[in-house]
Amino acid sequence: MKYFAKLGLNSKVKGVRLVSDTDAPTEKAGIAFLHKKHNYPFWVQTFKDRSQRKNYPGTGSTYDEDRDAFIPKKPFASWVLNETTCRWEAPVAYPDDGTIYEWGEATTNWVEYGTL
Repeated sequence: MKYFAKLGLNSKVKGVRLVSDTDAPTEKAGIAFLHKKHNYPFWVQTFKDRSQRKNYPGTGSTYDEDRDAFIPKKPFASWVLNETTCRWEAPVAYPDDGTIYEWGEATTNWVEYGTL
């Protein structure tokens, strides 16, 4: 089985469809199958194991054609994109002291869980 992301305006992922290997022996064949079945032309193959295209997309992710990667929705305005993984990262490293933290966008820092 193969997975294909349906792309909308600005390459936003609208959903993911599963296609049999018979109907999608190649990415091009899978796109043609989905185009015919759904009368919609914008599809890109994705991989659950992240072996290609960096990340498995969810609704609202973006496909970046230049990077050939799916980029998740940006969780906070202050977070920055890691160009290697194409994932968003906090501008401050998560503390490694055994305490549970959550991101505090107002302070742009990690705060103890439950204190926001």
